[in-house]
Amino acid sequence: MISLKLSDAHVLGMIMAYLLGFFIMPYVIWFAKKNNLVDKPNARKIHHGPIARLGGIAIWSSAMLSFLLLVILSYYPYGKLLSGILLGSSLMFLLGLIDDIYGLGAKFKLMIQIAIASIVFLLGVSVDTVYNPFGNPIQLGVVLSYIVTVLWIVGISNALNFIDGVDGLAGSIVTISSVTLGLIAVAMTPTNAISALIAFILAGSMLAFLTYNFHPAKIFMGDSGALFAGFLLASLSITGVMKSAALTMFVPFFILSVPIIDITFSSLRRIAKGVSPFTPDAEHLHHKLLHRGFSQNQTVLILSSIAVISGAIASFIVGASLKFFMYAILISVIMLLLSFFASKNKE
Repeated sequence: MISLKLSDAHVLGMIMAYLLGFFIMPYVIWFAKKNNLVDKPNARKIHHGPIARLGGIAIWSSAMLSFLLLVILSYYPYGKLLSGILLGSSLMFLLGLIDDIYGLGAKFKLMIQIAIASIVFLLGVSVDTVYNPFGNPIQLGVVLSYIVTVLWIVGISNALNFIDGVDGLAGSIVTISSVTLGLIAVAMTPTNAISALIAFILAGSMLAFLTYNFHPAKIFMGDSGALFAGFLLASLSITGVMKSAALTMFVPFFILSVPIIDITFSSLRRIAKGVSPFTPDAEHLHHKLLHRGFSQNQTVLILSSIAVISGAIASFIVGASLKFFMYAILISVIMLLLSFFASKNKE
């Protein structure tokens, strides 16, 4: 039996997830088109023609299969935090998949998301303390901890869904954010190797998805992929960074700055208009860039660059090696470019 170190598992998990996702995705595209599970154009959407919308199946499958393979290779990280992350992300995926296939009301989805976040909270994924610049850390009581944790998990999960409106955008943001979260989880004291491992596996799955999602996209991640990835980013930021009582607990706000800014202004704008924050519109950050004449690929590049800069700031705050961060981002950018050109060759 092969024995793996955590550092080996990080790299191997990312590679496994990428390869599995790359080969699973075409079958998902075929299945979605055969069963008419496609996203059709309308006044709010910018794509032309029906596009398969079940990318989340390949993203979830490649991530979970990669983790299973690592278990088979005798690497198994125990702990209820891990159970919460894996269970919660799978339940979010299932919720999104049902929505992709049958369509669910926004209020009903929100209630189920709160229920899932509540289960995860009970399994130990929680924000327990808040940094206090004027003295000792503020200990949150059970009730306040629950409220903050649920708001964060549900908010970030939906934020990823909100920015999934341009080919390659959500996938690129998730890839950059997960790589940054993985690096910071390793750099933290004590190191959170579990969070880092899952973050790198998510990055590998998302890179495979991007091979088929860059403009012109052949598949969308759908609610299943967006909720799965958003939940993982939210929960990993809690277990990997926000468990700290120091200033570093605010690092996830930098890492996830693009989706946080988008969902904040979108919600405030809709509330000001007297409508539900979950009412769809065409005024997100990516829509504004498109209206200014930028192409889809240019829009992805601009917002991804902001994500990279924010990630660099986050790495600086936690004292992680900036050189190490830049190497990792460089590798991610190269892989993103390879996925981009691979998508062009599939046209």
